[in-house]
Amino acid sequence: MSNPRDREGLSGDRLETWAALATVLEWLPTALDAQLQRDSDLTHFEYGVLFALSDAADHTLRMSTLASYSNSSLSRLSRAVARLEAKHWVRRAPDPEDGRYTLAILTDSGRKKVDQAAPGHEDIVNRLVFDSLTLAQARQLRDISRRIMGAIRSEEGWQPSSKTERPVEP
Repeated sequence: MSNPRDREGLSGDRLETWAALATVLEWLPTALDAQLQRDSDLTHFEYGVLFALSDAADHTLRMSTLASYSNSSLSRLSRAVARLEAKHWVRRAPDPEDGRYTLAILTDSGRKKVDQAAPGHEDIVNRLVFDSLTLAQARQLRDISRRIMGAIRSEEGWQPSSKTERPVEP
């Protein structure tokens, strides 16, 4: 049995690195939400849902698959899709292959909405993330992010909502 005092704690470089990452994890979603809300009347989560549907075959996904892609509970996704339905960007229908499932379907106006929102979203992602990095640093960020995701997935007892490696958006 290992002694908790034998483990390396959070101090020095580790603490500085963790503090910087934790700050990014807090600030980046807020900045992405603010831009999308201001320019497109969407949250980042809603944009991700629209993006996933726009990228899907026939612009259609089962709600359970969409929840998996977004690492979301079905209830959170259902509330978001209800908001998108009210704006006529998404509609729901029973899955004709298996009526136990519900499909989320991107409407034509939803496709126009994601096309309208994409340039501003891509611009802020580039400004906030990639413009201050070299190409090598961007690759390192990708590799580091994948390693962290792998560690999260392998954490004993942790069950992600997402069963896939496919992100909701690029």
